[in-house]
Amino acid sequence: MKIFTKSILTLSLCTIFSAQAFELTSSDIQEGHPMAKTFEYKGWGCDGGNVSPQLSWQDPPQGTKSFAITVYDPDAPTESGFWHWVAFDIPASVRELPRGVDIKKLGGQETRIDYNSVGFGGACPPVGDGMHRYQFTVWALPTKKLNLTQDTPAAVVGFNLNSMALDKARLTATYTK
Repeated sequence: MKIFTKSILTLSLCTIFSAQAFELTSSDIQEGHPMAKTFEYKGWGCDGGNVSPQLSWQDPPQGTKSFAITVYDPDAPTESGFWHWVAFDIPASVRELPRGVDIKKLGGQETRIDYNSVGFGGACPPVGDGMHRYQFTVWALPTKKLNLTQDTPAAVVGFNLNSMALDKARLTATYTK
């Protein structure tokens, strides 16, 4: 009986912890799978739709007052990767971004990315450079506002997010040209 009770307790604790995991999902992209051309950049030799994918998350940690979303390509042929999207000050009540979202309509803001534009910039790896990973990350933050602007460099926003996030959830999709 003691082993049976211990097994039930262990299973119950595992269920509780797994049910409360901060998780990022999407109806448009899947972990480890190639993205559709819809999410490819339009420009820089690419001719995709440059539309941000649908994203949703659940079970943020207690104390979350806002969210940030980043998309980063660690495989870019630079010494510093490539920022494809940096959005922040997204209200804590938001749990989903529809495809092609306008972050400002949600009350959030975006900063300049490595395409030298503000807003989402889709995948556009160089031809023949192999598969690139695109890390979509939602950050749970303990403050409503980051007090940053659209001219704050993406790496500086990333530094702030890493230094203060309560938690983060990531979904990594791929793309090849």
